Amino acid sequence: MAHHDITLPIDEAAVRSLRAGDTVTLNGTLFGIRDANQIAMFDHGRTTRFDMRGGAAIHTAPNVRRVPPSPQYPAGYAPVCIGTTTSARMERFTRPLMTQLGVRLIIGKGGLGSDSLDAFAELGGAYLAIVGGAAALETTWIEAIEDVDLDDLNPESLWRFRIRDFGPLLVGMDSHGGSLYADVAAQAQARRADALAALGVRS
Repeated sequence: MAHHDITLPIDEAAVRSLRAGDTVTLNGTLFGIRDANQIAMFDHGRTTRFDMRGGAAIHTAPNVRRVPPSPQYPAGYAPVCIGTTTSARMERFTRPLMTQLGVRLIIGKGGLGSDSLDAFAELGGAYLAIVGGAAALETTWIEAIEDVDLDDLNPESLWRFRIRDFGPLLVGMDSHGGSLYADVAAQAQARRADALAALGVRS
């Protein structure tokens, strides 16, 4: 297990140095994505002016408030609570995020599935897990909302955050087929089988 301090954007070689179980702290730019903006881009052909190549994207629909644009609030939004949402329902967007927009790191809760794991292995990506219920802490890692695109979808706009010391995050899925979620599922199935056998129950 190793810890990685990463300044974004990140290249393929650096992503492939990450292994499931490692920890990561991020600095630089982070993009906020959610169901609506991905449906708009990948199902309906909308585009973004953001350059997301080598970037990290977090599954979120942040709670923000409108404020006059200023050096502190360049996009005219102040962060109130920027939490992370469950990733599983956005499974089908992992590959287009990587192939069409160049995203390499996805941050979320609960993990992704086998199609995402295949995409990470083929294209060079990883899934970083954040602890559920840590939204208040997570918000302190965001220095500013720098810009926003597709804002007609607010709060599921496409957000560009400036982050500092964002983490530590846990590498839950890597580019070598490693998945902590698959490991836990396999262990749970084995324990279930052992418990049923001890009770004399055939599964």
